[in-house]
This record gives sequence, structure tokens and C-alpha cells, in this order.
Amino acid sequence: MNLSSSTSADGTTLTIQIKGKFDFNLVQSFRKAYSEMDERTVKVIVDLRDTNYMDSSALGMLLNMKKTISHQIARVEISNCQPQLKKILQISRFDKKFDIN
Repeated sequence: MNLSSSTSADGTTLTIQIKGKFDFNLVQSFRKAYSEMDERTVKVIVDLRDTNYMDSSALGMLLNMKKTISHQIARVEISNCQPQLKKILQISRFDKKFDIN
């Protein structure tokens, strides 16, 4: 599987890590990863350290996640972006909606 998720020991941070391609094939598993989060969760990190490809469906999944969890989560961080992915996110103006590093 190209997607894994983990929750911090105190339950306040959910990390979703994507390996390889972040595309339409991950729709169901991505949605499942954030839909089952703990009520104590206050921060979500999408870790793209091992992601080498992202398409428009990935951007849509990120927006849908933000919309779905906005009642509970104030901060969504996209971390460890490869330069080419960071450029896609900046061109799409995702740096206005997400913390990107």
C-alpha cells in the first residue's frame, strides 16, 4: 500500500504518509485515513517525503480533507515536499490554505 497513517502517542496529531504516486488510486484509503481520526486530534500532517508524483486528483483530495475536517482541525500541514511537488502546490496556491514545508 502506498499510504499509511499513524497517530501520536497523545492522540493529538495524525500523520498520513504517502509513498510513490499520490493520485486517484489513493482516494478511498486517503479518505479512510482522516475519517477515523481521534476526537483529541488537533493537527494533521500529510508527509510527502517519499512521494514522487502528484496529480490534480491529489490536490482535490487535499481540499476535500480540509473541508471535511475543518470543524475539528485548525491546522493541516503538508511536510517534507520534494521541490517539484512544492512547486505544484505553490502554483495551485495551496500555500494559502495549508502550512507547507
